[in-house]
Order: sequence, then structure tokens, then C-alpha cells
Amino acid sequence: MTIRERYNVSIAYFQQAYPEAKTELVYENPFELIVAVILSAQCTDKRVNIITPPLMQKYPDPQSMARAEPEEIFEFIKSCSYPNNKAKHLSAMSRKLVSDFHGQVPSEVEQLMSLPGVGRKSANVIASVVYKKPVIAVDTHVFRVANRIGLTKNAKTPLSVELQLMDHIPVELLREAHHWLILHGRYICKAIKPGCSNCGLRDVCVYFKKNGKR
Repeated sequence: MTIRERYNVSIAYFQQAYPEAKTELVYENPFELIVAVILSAQCTDKRVNIITPPLMQKYPDPQSMARAEPEEIFEFIKSCSYPNNKAKHLSAMSRKLVSDFHGQVPSEVEQLMSLPGVGRKSANVIASVVYKKPVIAVDTHVFRVANRIGLTKNAKTPLSVELQLMDHIPVELLREAHHWLILHGRYICKAIKPGCSNCGLRDVCVYFKKNGKR
């Protein structure tokens, strides 16, 4: 099977399996999403969605959060992973938004990456979800699923996965593809016990061919 055939089969499957794929983070504006994305690092979306409503009620915009000390923000987010670092990131990110971007979340990946707590993956999420940019964010789910299926070859880094996916996925599908791969990794192609018996990609999956039935 060629790489193009594997992509064609995978895309067709994902379009059928996840026809309305979108982020599971709950947000109402770009600032709320960037806060949620920072909080979501090594934390479940379910937990983030519990944390964000009271946090955003207290600090609904960059200006109000910029005035808060990290210790104050910490009290709202202490149930998530790495709350000390994330509180510092949220405080510094908000201050930079106010000082450098007039309180507006920028749309360009490079500008987003200049914000504290926002790496390439997070920047791509925000650019894709909010501003409809044709980019694809690579988190642990995307990295794992792309490599297992065989959508990537010898991809050792998230950037390598990102570039290979962008080479093969039609530009108009990149935004959806990010969510397809995340949802598939979250609910089917799990890290410890992949649900191969429930996966419609068994016939094209490199991992399944090597490891057999599970």
C-alpha cells in the first residue's frame, strides 16, 4: 500500500467516524481558548472545563488577568497539573497581550509563540480553531496515532509529524484532521491499550499489522 492510499483510506474513515470533530475545550472567545489551552498541558479537557468557568468569571479578559498575581490565579487552577507554572504563564501571557497586542489574541503562529506558556502546538491550536488557519497541532495523541497508522515515516519529533501530515493532507482538511487524530487517540488508539478491535483502520494500520489482534 502506498502512503497516498493509506491517507485516502484514513481520511475517508475519519470523515465518517468523526463528522463533526472539534475541540472538547469549552470557550466563548479567543482569550478563553488561549487560557484553556495553556491549562490543558498534561491535563484532561474535562478537568480544564471545570476549572475555566470560575477563573474566567473572575478574570474575563487580559486586562483583568494581567492585574492578578500568579498566587491569585493559582487558587483557581490548583486542581490541574503543574498549577504553579501555569499560574505564572497565565499572568505573564495576559500582561504581554496587554502590552504588545492591545489585549487581543494574535492570529499568527509566530506571534502566538511569543506569548509565555504558548509553544508551537498550542499556537497551532489557537490559530486553527479561532482563526481558521490551515495548520495542524501535534500533541501526544496526534503524534502517537499518526506514527502507529503509518501516516508518518521515521518521524521522531512533533515538528516532523506536523510537516509530514501537512504534506499529505489536503489543506482544506488540516483543521479537521487535528481533531480527528486527537479523538481517535483519546477514545480508540489509546497509549496503553489501543482498541484495535473497534478501529476501522486495521486493514491499513502499520501498528496493527505488526502487533496482531488486540
